[in-house]
Amino acid sequence: MRRHAALASASPAAAGEAAGDGRLRPSRRALRAQAVVVTEASSRGGTVLATLRSEPPLTLRRTGPDQVHLISTAAGPLGGDHLELDIDVAAGTGLELRSVAAPLVLPGQGGPSRMIVNARVGPGATLRFTPEPTILAAACDHHLLVRLSLAPTASVLWREEIIFGRHGEAPGRCRTRFDATIGGVPLLRQQLAVGDPAVDTSPAVYGTARCVGSTLLAGPAFTPPADRRPATATIADGVAVLPLAAPGTLVSALAGDAVELRRRLLWGEAVAAGAD
Repeated sequence: MRRHAALASASPAAAGEAAGDGRLRPSRRALRAQAVVVTEASSRGGTVLATLRSEPPLTLRRTGPDQVHLISTAAGPLGGDHLELDIDVAAGTGLELRSVAAPLVLPGQGGPSRMIVNARVGPGATLRFTPEPTILAAACDHHLLVRLSLAPTASVLWREEIIFGRHGEAPGRCRTRFDATIGGVPLLRQQLAVGDPAVDTSPAVYGTARCVGSTLLAGPAFTPPADRRPATATIADGVAVLPLAAPGTLVSALAGDAVELRRRLLWGEAVAAGAD
């Protein structure tokens, strides 16, 4: 907390150093932080937030009976930062985890930044994970790892969105890995890489798109009845809705801006849910 307070009160020159192009570049030391949210069932069958532990820049705030917002209380992540978020949704409970603003991934002098999310969803529990998009600033180097473990009767809606740089700039590098299991059996394993111009601009990869996103929907809360469930892939402009081999659906989308990306993902989520 003392470090956060010092950063918040420091002048811009104390928080970074000017580069040759006139932009301010971060120079603070790398941070290690872990935030934890754990639910448990109340005596009346509702949800209680049993644990809500924060470490800047990962700050958690309860914003509803079963809703938590992630607030970034320091710049970044910056190069060298190692951040970890642990989520444990107990049997029969529900949790919605969102964020207040889009995190801006910045370069630093300590090597790649890392964000690790470990989530466990118990029997009959439901998790909605819908943070704001991650923005990859120029020259950043970021690793994102998600480990999602679902009980056989658990439900999840997990949305991720990435924006390729701020306005008018090329993105830095980012490598993501998403590992989801249900009842210990693999549900989805997916990797994504951004930041190689020779690959990013290929029509077979991102083409002219400036954003990429996906939503995983699985479990009883997000699976429509069999007669309304898409049996095959649904393809539209910039979005695909793909039924998985195990119970679940993956929505993937590309777009030129964040607004259009969100619109396409929401459309795909509605299709996956069997909406007319």
